[in-house]
Amino acid sequence: MAEECSDSNDPVDEVPESRQQPAEVQVDPESQEEPKEKPGDAASLAHRLGAAARQTAAGAIAAAIARLPAVRAALVPRLPRLVVSIAGALLLYASFPSLNWWWAAIVAAALLAWVLTNPATTPVGGLGYGFLFGLVFYLLLLPWVSTLVGAMPWLVLAMMCALFPGLFGLLAVVVRRLPGWPIWFAVVWAAQEWLKSIVPFGGFPWGSVAFSQADGPLLPLVQLGGVALLSASVVLVGSCATAIALEIVKWWRGGGQARDSRTGSGDAKTTETAPATITAADPPPPPAVLLPGISICLVLLGAIVVWPQVRHAGAGSGGEPAVTVAVVQGNVPRLGLDFNVQRRAVLDNHVRETMRLAQDVRVGAAQQPQFVIWPEDSSDIDPFVNADAVQEITKAADAIGAPILVGTVLDAPDGTQETPEYTNSMIVWNPITGPADRHDKEIVQPFGEYLPMPWLFRHLSGYADRAGHFVPRINSDVVNIAGVPVGVSTCWEVIFDREPRKAVLNGAQLLAVPSNNATFNKIMSEQQLAFAKVRAVEHDRYVVVAGTTGISAVIAPDGRELTRTDFFEPAYLDTQVRLKTELTPATRWGPILQWMLVATAGAVILVAIRHNGWFPRPIRLRSKLLDESDDFGAPPDESEGSGPAQDEGQEAVQPTPPDNGGDRTPLHKGGRLPRYFGRHRGAK
Repeated sequence: MAEECSDSNDPVDEVPESRQQPAEVQVDPESQEEPKEKPGDAASLAHRLGAAARQTAAGAIAAAIARLPAVRAALVPRLPRLVVSIAGALLLYASFPSLNWWWAAIVAAALLAWVLTNPATTPVGGLGYGFLFGLVFYLLLLPWVSTLVGAMPWLVLAMMCALFPGLFGLLAVVVRRLPGWPIWFAVVWAAQEWLKSIVPFGGFPWGSVAFSQADGPLLPLVQLGGVALLSASVVLVGSCATAIALEIVKWWRGGGQARDSRTGSGDAKTTETAPATITAADPPPPPAVLLPGISICLVLLGAIVVWPQVRHAGAGSGGEPAVTVAVVQGNVPRLGLDFNVQRRAVLDNHVRETMRLAQDVRVGAAQQPQFVIWPEDSSDIDPFVNADAVQEITKAADAIGAPILVGTVLDAPDGTQETPEYTNSMIVWNPITGPADRHDKEIVQPFGEYLPMPWLFRHLSGYADRAGHFVPRINSDVVNIAGVPVGVSTCWEVIFDREPRKAVLNGAQLLAVPSNNATFNKIMSEQQLAFAKVRAVEHDRYVVVAGTTGISAVIAPDGRELTRTDFFEPAYLDTQVRLKTELTPATRWGPILQWMLVATAGAVILVAIRHNGWFPRPIRLRSKLLDESDDFGAPPDESEGSGPAQDEGQEAVQPTPPDNGGDRTPLHKGGRLPRYFGRHRGAK
């Protein structure tokens, strides 16, 4: 092999080959020089490659510069809608903690509705504007994802979430031509939030518009129909405000002329060309703002009607029995993914804070609690395996003289040594008898507590292998502690409608949300606390939030914080709550209402597609009998009756392109569709 290689590089062997070439063929000089290059000429080769790369880059830059006028021409007409979409996303973010500007969500919905109802916005444009709206919103809402695992998971999650507002934008453009479009906008928005709560990987409802109203006057509506109704109501009010503003502008530009009930036009030109359509005998047509105005009034009226009942429940004047509950926030040695390296330190912190509570009870500085709630992962040491964990938990329960709801990690029965599996569990630990009732987390967090599709994501991020190996376990979501049925939604579960509702339907008289936010920051904890406030009003239950690092709080059924801790500090809460048994309409009928909204959205979309004429026309085959009929050979406009109207005094309606700066290019010169576009011309 070495000899063969040396022969092929011998310049003597190349001479006969060059002589055998025809006279008219010229040998490239560079090809003759290449074999003469030596290893020392690598610098010249690198120089040539660098020059080629620079030429390629220069060409790409020149091509981009050459396209700048076209890009500018396409961007300038769309710039107002792009700016308004971004402004709407900023306002929607401002409605969430920590700003809590609840009204900003309504303004955001109004701005997005203006963009999507613009005549120049096509369905594809609606998809783009909705995606931009969602991308900016989720990038601002979810930065806590990037604090510990880098920017890539944060960006991917934000883009995934932005697909759903993008889908809403597309469908909103489809239904905007239907009468009462603000109602259909609200219905479609509720449908896309439902879809986002189930896909992908079980869904991610974080960022639902309803959770921005924890401190707003529309919050009581969640007790009527749950999160779906509250989100739809916010979007409805915003869309109706846009509809009213558009009608006012149209009326103002038309010089305040009367609106023709037959043509639906509000400009002066229509009223001048068809004065006979309006007579003194005809009743005055209803104003164009009637339907959106009534919709806004109904939303406000519903909130006003429900508010006294919500406020009455929060005041504790219903005669329900009261119990004293304590929440222990032991804190962790440090924030971050490695918080549980010192697992014994986390357990010791919660034991120490419970002992301090017991000491305050003995001296009369605190009330004797009926039971104590520790947060999720307060004991990552399995008490069923480690004797020292049993000893510490029992010592704390004996000192306080009450059962403790302990968060721990247990081995799953289906796990093996090669592929271990765990459950995220909350165990009732009695002072004398030890462990009792148990709640296992049903909805485990993807990429945190387990890794979906490991064959793919292990190659995309170095943090993928740090995901846990937790498995979900189906249970009643209710534990009996000191004779009180307590519904448990562990951390991540509180954002899903089905978990708190299931606990209340199974008899929970109090809701507990043990959580572990040690891997995130204070903003994330504030957002999660807002979710708990919405659940308290939705199900008319006191909600006790217990966090390892905070924010821990006790929330009344009207959404008020009775007491709370600060973030990243050891503390305890000792307060009185009331046990409630009544079921709200949202608890009873919330899923049915949500399915009705989703089904209505699907039906409205189909009706809108039909209304817009986007269904393909059936091709009618002509038989010989039709060839002998009277209309044989007539143009399709006359024979099929689907062309321009031939009635006297009625003008033919021609399709018109969108305004300059629209999101599509006309299919035909002059913006008109071909005469036989989408139709069967028949035989000739």
